[in-house]
Amino acid sequence: MIGKSPNEQQKHLFLPNLTDFINLQHQLCWLANKLDWQQFEADFAPFYAKVGTPAKPIRLMVGLLILKQIYNLGDETVMAEWVSNPYLPKAVFLR
Repeated sequence: MIGKSPNEQQKHLFLPNLTDFINLQHQLCWLANKLDWQQFEADFAPFYAKVGTPAKPIRLMVGLLILKQIYNLGDETVMAEWVSNPYLPKAVFLR
């Protein structure tokens, strides 16, 4: 079952939006806006089951693979960078 990407448009009462304090002209933000995420969703959706526990969103999986290639990172390293670098999550989920 395909997981859903978080709704980045919804505001949280006590949490600021990342877009409020990062540079939207950063190269990863620019890249995120240029990629055709719907095409990735369409291409990978047939590989997901229709029932069961939802998987991680396709956009997250593709985005992490792209970031691994761009920065030549391993699985554990890309996750450590994901947590510490505010641009990496935005590179995947910015809309």
